[in-house]
Amino acid sequence: MKHLFNNWRSLLVLVALFSFTACSDDEDDNPTKFELKSLMAGTVDLNTATAATNVPTNAAIKATFSVPVNATSATNTNITLKKQGDTNAVPATVTTSGMEVTLTPSAPLVAGTTYTLSMGALTAADGQTMAAMTKTFTTAGTAPLPGVIAHWSFDGNANDQVGAFSAPASGVVAITYGEDRKGQAGKAAVFNGTTSIIEIPNGEQLLNSSNFTLSFWMKATSAGQVDGSGNPKAHFVMGLGAFHGLAFELGADYNTAKVVARYEWGNGTTSPGDFFFNGDGMTGTSGGWEAIEVEKNLTAAGGMAALVKDKWAHIAVVFNGTAKTRSLYVNGVLMERDNFMLLPSASIERTMKGLKYDANPEVENKFAFGFNQSRGGTLWASEPWGGYNQTTANHFRGSLDEVRIFHTALTDAEVLAMYNAEK
Repeated sequence: MKHLFNNWRSLLVLVALFSFTACSDDEDDNPTKFELKSLMAGTVDLNTATAATNVPTNAAIKATFSVPVNATSATNTNITLKKQGDTNAVPATVTTSGMEVTLTPSAPLVAGTTYTLSMGALTAADGQTMAAMTKTFTTAGTAPLPGVIAHWSFDGNANDQVGAFSAPASGVVAITYGEDRKGQAGKAAVFNGTTSIIEIPNGEQLLNSSNFTLSFWMKATSAGQVDGSGNPKAHFVMGLGAFHGLAFELGADYNTAKVVARYEWGNGTTSPGDFFFNGDGMTGTSGGWEAIEVEKNLTAAGGMAALVKDKWAHIAVVFNGTAKTRSLYVNGVLMERDNFMLLPSASIERTMKGLKYDANPEVENKFAFGFNQSRGGTLWASEPWGGYNQTTANHFRGSLDEVRIFHTALTDAEVLAMYNAEK
């Protein structure tokens, strides 16, 4: 009997050993499948059925897999990122660490732009392979509008973000950097209303163009903005040689805006002209100057002061040499459009070719923020309202942010899109 019991015990041990071996063989035959578990750009999930949006422009892209990846298969030739319309991949580095593969672009991506991430066939460390795949996404923000040649963001400095128009250290006077329209510290240039100025060399390169757009955020401060008699004074917000080039002015009552510019005509001559907005709603067909095609009526809404006095406002001025028009926008809304083609046939304005700087010796070829001309100009030097060295002059008091100059005539829709993206 004892011998029989021992035989049964031996048999049970063999069965258990066989079962264990069989299970082990099954596990070896069915390893964890090599597949993508997550694909993230910052906190945005790219591994979705539809294309992701609002992807951060400065985020690395991290792919996490179910098993460790063979690093030799994950390279920047096999994993690429391309901007829509481009044939070349975005410069980037690709690194592998266990189950994670990270693509890090060498520079921030372009805002409001569609990109395609392509991953070729990858190999796992255990030899498994995964088929190639692509994912498309759009970055946050608004895509750069066409024709921008200069952009001063004033994020703690006066550098041009896209071109060669940074202010030299000697051209930045009495400037501090304060809160922007979103309450972010150090993100806007602050002007004291008496001496502050930023000067950009080669101003004619900024102005001379058949089509031209000036866009900026402005907060004009009324407190302390007074002349020698204690009366409110105007703001010379910015300019290039005043009427010898371009100037944007805000009236002392904040209800008027004037853009003086020098126009080039069909006969090759130039002369200045005032683009004046007062919000009275009068067009060429309702008692206003005959070239006024659109004039916003602000009389029942507190005038322009309700939009710009002591508050952030987005301003855009567009000159279109092709259509022979000039337009002013506040907060994305068209305030006034003048159409020179509505003038009599003999009017020289109908031949407008664009804007052109007049290199007059009484002004300097420097684009100024905070005044209508640079410090070295002698124009109106002795006038209490017009000379830079006169503290009672119409120096700008307040803050400027996100100033852009385009050599294109932005459309109504483009101006509105820019305002909505930045407000």
